[in-house]
Amino acid sequence: MAALEGRGGRTGSVGRVGIEVTGPINERYDEILTPEALGLVATLQRELGARRKELLQARADRQAHLSSGGTLDFLPETAEIRADESWRVAAPAPGLEDRRVEITGPTDRKMTINALNSGAKVWLADFEDANTPLWDNMIEGQLNLRDALDRTIDFTDSKSGKSYALKADEELATIVVRPRGWHMEEKHLLVDGEPVSGSLFDFALYFFHSARRQLAKGKGPYYYLPKMESHLEARLWNDAFNIAQDTLEIPRGTIRATVLIETIPAAFEMEEILYELRDHSAGLNAGRWDYLFSVIKKFRDRGADFVLPERNAITMTAPFMRAYTELLVRTCHKRGAHAIGGMAAFIPSRKDEEVNKIALEKVRADKTRESNDGFDGSWVAHPDLVPVCREVFDGVLGDKPNQRDRLREDVRVSAADLLNVAATPGDITEAGLRGNVDVALRYLATWLNGSGAVAIHNLMEDAATAEISRSQVWQWIYNGISTKEGQKITKEWVEQILDDELAKIREELGDAFNEPRFNEAVALFKDVTLADEYKEFLTTPAYVHFP
Repeated sequence: MAALEGRGGRTGSVGRVGIEVTGPINERYDEILTPEALGLVATLQRELGARRKELLQARADRQAHLSSGGTLDFLPETAEIRADESWRVAAPAPGLEDRRVEITGPTDRKMTINALNSGAKVWLADFEDANTPLWDNMIEGQLNLRDALDRTIDFTDSKSGKSYALKADEELATIVVRPRGWHMEEKHLLVDGEPVSGSLFDFALYFFHSARRQLAKGKGPYYYLPKMESHLEARLWNDAFNIAQDTLEIPRGTIRATVLIETIPAAFEMEEILYELRDHSAGLNAGRWDYLFSVIKKFRDRGADFVLPERNAITMTAPFMRAYTELLVRTCHKRGAHAIGGMAAFIPSRKDEEVNKIALEKVRADKTRESNDGFDGSWVAHPDLVPVCREVFDGVLGDKPNQRDRLREDVRVSAADLLNVAATPGDITEAGLRGNVDVALRYLATWLNGSGAVAIHNLMEDAATAEISRSQVWQWIYNGISTKEGQKITKEWVEQILDDELAKIREELGDAFNEPRFNEAVALFKDVTLADEYKEFLTTPAYVHFP
């Protein structure tokens, strides 16, 4: 069998029958794409691939049910699990007892060092929404994580000349890896002629190369699991964990996973998701931006009762969002799990102190609400926000590592509360429509260029931003919604706005305007916004654009 080739080369089989790497093998890629590591990916794909496809079909079936007038509710078939007061998830694993501040970001070399050094308790090392699934990003990210654990990582900025290096191990954040969601594939690795699951690819490569490295440091292989829509999808992850642990002869329960509750179907199955992962569970996270995307997506064709105001008008105090976060804390603490709050996306400005002051007040208020509600920690997207988040949670926690003892037995949330979208205050304005188009274009152009975490108008945006923006526009067109000013939102008007906003961006960026990339972004935006048929994820057709 052929071995992996050198820089720029390609390979067929890699010492295992039925495994083919079709992506370029650049310098050091062979350190990650070993026959043994790819063998673990192949084992998982062969064992679980068919079930994954069945579960994705179940998502489509549920969508058809909702689109035909159906609704969501707590599952009658799992009522016994919810009613059983006795079960608890596993105790917090080393390095995950105290999670009062978590920072998120992609796994490029500079971010890896900065996130680990940030003073946060946890770093969400992101192969998903803050990343783009370029082949180089996926493999180099794995190398960066391994190098960080080996303390062989460094970085020098070619523009500023500034050098970056890791602090002492005891000062570093705990690494928690977010693989891609179940819907994504890795087209550069074929097993038995088919692309493998992106989820299993990201999970298995990190586990194979880093599990024992993490255990040697007194921690373990930890994960954030995105985009799930049911407890059966959590069961699939649990089976993947057991197969991987058994294969590497690592005790079951060593892996720990925090699930992002970022789809509205999952909000109705929080307890069941914890139950399925109970031996591996590290809690739940309120992934609020993707949750908004999911609410729009699932009820996109159900008329005005499910049409939200423009993106910037929706706050966490909206009744349906309040119900979701309160239920999450109650569910987690009832079962002994951590409840982690949502992301503060603001990027501090070193040029505009007034912008900073207003934004930091909003961040502080947001984190204060979360800490008072019983969350055990929360997310930030920029190292400069770590001190603000830490100060707020320090004020509630003091020397305690968490507040899992706050059971929130006062919380009573019904299905109607979770679905009460119509009570959300706010308007749909022309400015809001233009804002959605502007942000989506800027994000998509940068995403197509290989960056998934994008600074736009003093906010760190990821794929959820573009998903909300394009989904709202599609929903407004489909349901014949008019702006507050009285103009009906039509395909023709949106196309005109596209031209207007593109012209503004071109003028603003000047020589830095990347014409081909923005042309691609416009075409992709039209594809996922103006088509009659709604596309479930924009990242799926966008992935086709990548080599």
